[in-house]
Amino acid sequence: MSNSWINQAIAIIEADYQRSADTHLFKLDIPALAGIDIYLKDESTHPTGSLKHRLARSLFLYALCNGWIKSDTTIIESSSGSTAVSEAYFARLLGLAFIAVMPRSTAKKKVQQIEFYGGTCHFVEHSSEIYAESERLANRLNGHYMDQFTFAERATDWRGNNNIANSIFDQMSREPHPIPNWIVMSPGTGGTSATIGRYIRYQQLETKLCVVDPENSVFFDYYQTGDKSITSSKGSKIEGIGRPRAEPSFIPGVVDSMVKIPDAASIATIFWLEKIIGRKVGPSTGTNLYGVLQIATKMLEEGKKGSLVTLLCDSGERYLDTYYNPEWVKNNIGDLSHYEAKLQQVSLTGKLD
Repeated sequence: MSNSWINQAIAIIEADYQRSADTHLFKLDIPALAGIDIYLKDESTHPTGSLKHRLARSLFLYALCNGWIKSDTTIIESSSGSTAVSEAYFARLLGLAFIAVMPRSTAKKKVQQIEFYGGTCHFVEHSSEIYAESERLANRLNGHYMDQFTFAERATDWRGNNNIANSIFDQMSREPHPIPNWIVMSPGTGGTSATIGRYIRYQQLETKLCVVDPENSVFFDYYQTGDKSITSSKGSKIEGIGRPRAEPSFIPGVVDSMVKIPDAASIATIFWLEKIIGRKVGPSTGTNLYGVLQIATKMLEEGKKGSLVTLLCDSGERYLDTYYNPEWVKNNIGDLSHYEAKLQQVSLTGKLD
């Protein structure tokens, strides 16, 4: 096959990257946590509105350079939404057909965004069904199954100067505590935590990586036991993170600590954060930030100072019919009052008892 189309496709993606500015890193104002600076890297400002824009770009470049995508290849991806939105964007840039295989429960806004970029949504009933169905479609259509859950950690250059870890440390360089004590991240594919963890070690930094996992996800159990075969019959209720199996891209060896975060804590945290920054954020950001607050309050109790960084993964505008719908939250997540009280205590006293 001639390389001319591949060269052109890579040039199109690289040009799109050149037109995109880096995402902002902003500091939360929580006076009760004096001496402990908390930062959110706002990945919602990417062209497709989430952290997954970085992943989709890397996956396309990886597949193109491997010769897996041709000018008439249909792209298939298994996704709970955000990766599919971003991949639909890049498929449209290259003039390729795109099919997203996703659980029927995926937020309607994400479905609309995939279709906006010209993609097609193919639904399954349970998140565990997306893998086999994606492979079946790829075989039937002679297409390419992008398989973010396998290739996320391989497609990103964790040593280079174009990854999220490098961006975080560059942006922190003039802060009072430029080397974060901890970076906190939740796993969807596991690719971002693998990139951050590897970068920290490669650069010989003192920062530690904490990975926070939602309920009904097996990443935490895999980290604790080392059992790759572990599975869950239930799917995560925190859209975009948590998996019913230990994904190949999750690398436990780069993780310093792992914590399980209750779903009600994640959702209570997004409402608490909205009061501070005046913006709605997605549920995985709530998981991330609750994990940060656990570390921050412990540091305060121990008299330590420093900085903590996590990600604002996407905007809450995608979830108005789910996590920002009180009836949906009541029926699917449950009572938030216990964690709302704990978060109020953080604001007032810096404690999370």
